[in-house]
Amino acid sequence: MKALSVQGEKAMPGVWFDELAVGQRFEHPIRRTVTETDNVLFTTMTHNPAQLHLDEEYMAGSEYGTRIVNSCFTLGLMVGISVNDTTLGTAVANLGWDEVRFPKPVFVGDTLHIVTEVLELRASKSRPDAGIVTFLHQAFNQRGELVASCKRSGLQRKRPA
Repeated sequence: MKALSVQGEKAMPGVWFDELAVGQRFEHPIRRTVTETDNVLFTTMTHNPAQLHLDEEYMAGSEYGTRIVNSCFTLGLMVGISVNDTTLGTAVANLGWDEVRFPKPVFVGDTLHIVTEVLELRASKSRPDAGIVTFLHQAFNQRGELVASCKRSGLQRKRPA
């Protein structure tokens, strides 16, 4: 069991910058089955009227045969699932997402699991109490197929002295 990070009086499950190592992997225990509500709510909340997310009849004639889940939902879910084990309470800021890829579609009913790897660590030049970490997040469906990946850079707190 991972020890909780402590900042002030609050205990947090995130990992301090100086506890991370290049190559470190997190097999996140939370799995999530994507629902109809997830897709429709996210798609309408973000004002995305694309037929491929909302129109079953239109998509019945497509190569997929059914609607596909909004990829921005998949990206958000993938990163969100990683937070508890990596950055919850220890992140200062998200700095960016790079190389976002969706090699296979996600469908309503797919169950996703997430794996994160630490790719790079470097001290912050402007913040002696923090460092910059680059994570590789990957989402896999229930068949073990890679459905999404991205590199995410963030400013992460170092353990307080």
